[in-house]
Amino acid sequence: MYISERCAECLYSKQEEVSKDPSYLKEVRELLDARRETDTAPYMVYLFDRAYQKRFGAPADYSGIKKEFNDLALSMEADAEKRIAQAPDPLAEAFVLARAGNYIDFGAMDNVDSDTFAGLFSSAKMSEKDWITFQSFREQCKNAQRFLLIADNCGEIVFDRLFVEQLHREYPHLQLYVMVRGGEVLNDVTAEDAAYVGMDKAAKIVSNGKAVAGTIYELLAPEAKEILDKADIVLCKGQGNYESLSRQGRHAFYAFLCKCDLFTERYQVPQFTGMFVEEGLEDV
Repeated sequence: MYISERCAECLYSKQEEVSKDPSYLKEVRELLDARRETDTAPYMVYLFDRAYQKRFGAPADYSGIKKEFNDLALSMEADAEKRIAQAPDPLAEAFVLARAGNYIDFGAMDNVDSDTFAGLFSSAKMSEKDWITFQSFREQCKNAQRFLLIADNCGEIVFDRLFVEQLHREYPHLQLYVMVRGGEVLNDVTAEDAAYVGMDKAAKIVSNGKAVAGTIYELLAPEAKEILDKADIVLCKGQGNYESLSRQGRHAFYAFLCKCDLFTERYQVPQFTGMFVEEGLEDV
C-alpha cells in the first residue's frame, strides 16, 4: 500500500510530535520528498527512526507499556478461553478476539484506552464479508502444510496465541510459525515479548531481523524470507503489515482494525471496524 500525499503529511505530523528539532524535521521532509513510488509507511518510519537515533540516541522506551498490555491481556485469558470454548465456532471466535487485540497500537494512535479495548473485545464479531473470507481461509487450511502468522503488537499477541492454539486443535497437521519484530520499535512484539506470553509453546517464533513496524521483504532476515516464501497460508495482523506487504504479488490474508482516516475512508466504515481481507479477492 503506497504513500499518498495525505499519508505523507500524516507521517510528517507524527514526527513533529516526536521532535521539534528543525534539522531532524528537515531530514524527515527530505526523506518523504525523495520516497520511491513503491515505498510504504512502515519503511519510511524505519528511515525516520534511523535518522532520529543518529541524532538523539535511543528512541522512547515502550518496555513498560508492552508489559502493561501483555499483563492486561493475560488477565483476560481465562475469560477469552471460556468464550472460545463455548462458541459455536471456536476458531472463528478466537479469530475475532485476536483481531480485536489489534486495537493496542501506539503507532497508529495517540492514545490507547483500556476501557475502549474492553468494549471492542466484548463486542467482537464477524461481519457477513468476514465469514466469506473465513470460509476461504478454512478451506486453504485443510490442504496447507505451513501456516505463518505475522504478528503486530504486545497485548494483541496473547490473543494471537489463543488463535494459533485453536488453529492447531482444528488443523493439527499444520506447521505453525509466528513472525515478530527483530528489535524494539514502538509497542510491537519481539521474540522476548512473544515468549513472555507463551507463544513459543504454541508455534515456532521467527524474527524479521529488523526493528521495523511492518514486513518489508528486502529487509527480512534470511530465515524470515525462507519461512515467508515457503508458507502456504500467511495471516498478517495490523495496518503496518498490511501497508508493507499487500500488493507485492504475494497471496496473504490481512486482519486489522481500521484506526486511521486512510483506512476508515478506504473501506467506508467507522473507526475500529475489524477487517478480514484476502489478497486478490478484495481491493487490497
